[in-house]
Amino acid sequence: MNLNESAHIEARTGFIYGLLAFGMWGFGPVYFKAVATVSPAEVLAHRVIWSVALLVLMISWQRQWGALRRLFSNPRQVGWLLVTALLVAANWLTFIGAVSRGDIVAASMGYFIIPLFSVLLGMIFFSERLRPVQIVAIVLALCGVANEVITLGELPLIALTLAVTFGLYGLIRKKISVDPLLGLSVETILLSPFALLYLYWLDANGELSFGYISLTTDLLLMLGGLVTTLPLVCFAAAANRLSLTTVGVLHYLAPSITFLLAIYLYNEPFVGHQMITFGFIWTALVVFSWEGWSNQRKAVPALQGG
Repeated sequence: MNLNESAHIEARTGFIYGLLAFGMWGFGPVYFKAVATVSPAEVLAHRVIWSVALLVLMISWQRQWGALRRLFSNPRQVGWLLVTALLVAANWLTFIGAVSRGDIVAASMGYFIIPLFSVLLGMIFFSERLRPVQIVAIVLALCGVANEVITLGELPLIALTLAVTFGLYGLIRKKISVDPLLGLSVETILLSPFALLYLYWLDANGELSFGYISLTTDLLLMLGGLVTTLPLVCFAAAANRLSLTTVGVLHYLAPSITFLLAIYLYNEPFVGHQMITFGFIWTALVVFSWEGWSNQRKAVPALQGG
């Protein structure tokens, strides 16, 4: 097997992993709808606890306990991971709540604008210069948000909360450069005492769902660990094999699936002002993706030319 064939197989494998990761994230509402009888906060608590249980098994299988101990011995990184843990908890809680309330369209909007928000964060925190086409894309997305504000008289808080929390999460994780699996392990371990205390408080007040509704509900809540970790493992495998541009394009698969589920499976309304808002955002994403793809095409011949 020559190098070209090997690279092609790696890219194809990475693409499959990417489809699995973003596909699972996209179909996430199906899982959270299945546990909608449980309060979003309790679902979040179970997601944290069962993720820790699964991650412990994965770390044992990969023999990464030494790496995890070294990570915990670094106060600076643990401090940053506490911040990212709180950000991801806020993101998860917002998404779970949106699904349970029937606001899946709004949630999909949040994940559509994450790439644009990340570019804006790069400009603010890393002094990255925005190219003219990127500025156009961001302005178009802002027009979409402005349309929601003008029409409804309020900010699209679900979408903005999801975009801000995930954007900041990605920014900090990029800054500290921690292995995805180990980072998630530390984050969920740091969150687990709060999750356990909350479940204890629910039980003491007779409000706990786990163990009181049905065996099916209990098993679904326990699946929260797999729902959290499996897409991340697939994403890490994809990111190691694919270009950033390809990963960036695949990113849109998740909110696209979520959006289609909202409209066609859960029959959420999609009215005039939302069509205008999404029209602005989708146009922004087309412009943004085209610009990134064009730059990559220009960069490849330059590299080949030495």
